[in-house]
Amino acid sequence: MSRRIVLSVAAGVVVLGGAGAFALAHAGGQPPALAHSTARYTAPDGDRDGSLTFTTDVTASSDVKSVKVLAWPANSSFARKGLTAKDMAAAESAVCKPSGGDTERCTYEVTVTRADADGSPRGLWHVAVLTTAEDGDTTLDTKAADFTR
Repeated sequence: MSRRIVLSVAAGVVVLGGAGAFALAHAGGQPPALAHSTARYTAPDGDRDGSLTFTTDVTASSDVKSVKVLAWPANSSFARKGLTAKDMAAAESAVCKPSGGDTERCTYEVTVTRADADGSPRGLWHVAVLTTAEDGDTTLDTKAADFTR
């Protein structure tokens, strides 16, 4: 083999090895990602309470530490000023269970009483989600899912 071919092959191995190491390092630092988010609202009926159920799949390379959920009306002050991670501090937590690989299925369910329903606005609502990974990375999706009340 000529020296030029050997040098070309060696340079190619170095470039490909460096690209592979960069890809692995980059993949490890990704913030949590949400997928397949759904919200289901059932209104109270007669003596029966209603419910709000939100489900999402969260993928985090360093495992999921917490998932906070907040339902908010589309015509609220959050629509005008924007929802922040600070607003989510007091939100309730979803329950997460492993569903394969780096992904967890997270579910939030709350009972809706007749008084709750009567005291809240009708119309379009959004579900905001603040996801925190074990390494501290966060993702805020202010409109992860919608429902009509």
